[in-house]
Amino acid sequence: METTAKLRSVRLSAQKGRLVADQIRGLPVDKAINKLFFSPKKAATIIRQLLESAVANAEHNNGADIDELKISSIFVDKATFMPRSSARAKGRGNRIMKPTCHITITVAD
Repeated sequence: METTAKLRSVRLSAQKGRLVADQIRGLPVDKAINKLFFSPKKAATIIRQLLESAVANAEHNNGADIDELKISSIFVDKATFMPRSSARAKGRGNRIMKPTCHITITVAD
């Protein structure tokens, strides 16, 4: 039995999110939450909250046992950019592209 949780348009670059996602892929849920809790990265907090949501979904919707759950798949996809501009000399402007990403976590027993 598999349960999925998705978080869309997170204000985080996909490359930085993948660094954290690679650390917890395939781990049991309790070890993954512990590892994410002590990680200093911004992505770790976001992914930990999403993982806790996926575990709650599995327990409430499917009646799964929390102790037997493990992360079967996690992936971080690139999403749209938030374009911003900053003023430069001589009336010109620079584009600032702020990246976003979509995170999907699947837990299974």
